[in-house]
Amino acid sequence: MDTTLLSSPLQGFTDFRFRNAFHKYFGGIDTFYSPYIKLNGKLVVKGSYERDILPENNSTLQVIPQIITNDAEEFLFVTKYVKELGYNELNWNLGCPYPMVAKSGMGSGLICNTGRIDEILDRAHNETDIIVSMKMRMGYENPTEILDVFPILEKYPIKNIAIHARIGKQLYKGGVDLESFQKCLDVSKHKLYYNGDITSVEKFRMLKERFPSIDHFMIGRGLIADPFLPSMIKNNTTEYPKNRFEIFEEFHDTIYRDYDAYLQGPTPIKMKMLGFWEYFSESFSNPQKTYKKIKKAGNSKHYEEAVREIFRSEK
Repeated sequence: MDTTLLSSPLQGFTDFRFRNAFHKYFGGIDTFYSPYIKLNGKLVVKGSYERDILPENNSTLQVIPQIITNDAEEFLFVTKYVKELGYNELNWNLGCPYPMVAKSGMGSGLICNTGRIDEILDRAHNETDIIVSMKMRMGYENPTEILDVFPILEKYPIKNIAIHARIGKQLYKGGVDLESFQKCLDVSKHKLYYNGDITSVEKFRMLKERFPSIDHFMIGRGLIADPFLPSMIKNNTTEYPKNRFEIFEEFHDTIYRDYDAYLQGPTPIKMKMLGFWEYFSESFSNPQKTYKKIKKAGNSKHYEEAVREIFRSEK
C-alpha cells in the first residue's frame, strides 16, 4: 500500500515561504495544509491569510486551506472565499490544543459540542458544494469525546478526518494514545489519517505496522525538526544524503532571506528564526548548545555568524 504524506499545519511556521522552500530542497510531502484562517468574529480575511493561500504563492504545491471556527456564517464566508481562489476543499480544524483557542470553543475545545458541529456541517453541505475534510484531536478533556462526534460525522460525506492521537489538554506533552486511536478506527466509517509524533523513520515504520489500514500520515513538528524525514520515509531509508548539511544550510538561507525581506526590523526576524531553531537544533549533534548559540546572537550579523559556525562544525 502506497503511503501519502501530508504536512500538518503549524501556525507561525508552515506558511507559503516555508512550504515552497521545503518542497524545493527536501520534497516528500504530497499535500500541504495551510495554517488556519481565523476570522475573530468579522467576515474579513486578513492580508496575511490571503497571501498564504494565493495560488501564485503556491504554484508548485498541492495546498488545502484550513479554517478554525465555531460559527456557521464564518465557515460559509471562508468557503466562498477559497472557492473564488480556485480551491474545492476546506479543512476544518478541531484539533488546536492551545487553551485560549480551546476555551473559546474552537479547535479541540469544540469537540464536545456535537450540536454545533452538526449545525456547521449541515449548512456547509446543504448551502455549498465545498469538499469538507477535518483535522481533530480525540477530545479536549478526554479521548472518548471524539467517539460521541462520530455518529454526527457519519451523516456527512466528509472526505477524510486526520486525527492527532492526543487530547487538547496535553498540548504536545506526554505520549500519543495509540489505543484510543485504534478505537477511532474501529468506530468510524470515514477515511482516517494518522497524526502525532512521527519524528523518525523508525517511529513511522512502527506506526505503519501498528495501523496497516492507514495509508495517509500527517507530519507536523517532526517535519521542521528533521526536514529530510518525509523523503526518507518515502524512500524507505534511514540514511541521510552525504551533503545533508549543505542542503539544510541552503534551505535555511532561503527562508531567512524571504522572512527578512517580509518582516520589518531586526526583532521580528530574530524571533521568527529563533522559533525555527527550537526545532532545527534537534537535527544537530548538540541541540542544546546549538540553540543556545542562536539565542545569544544579539543582531543579524551575529546571528549569521552563529549559523555559519553551526553548519561548518556539523559538516
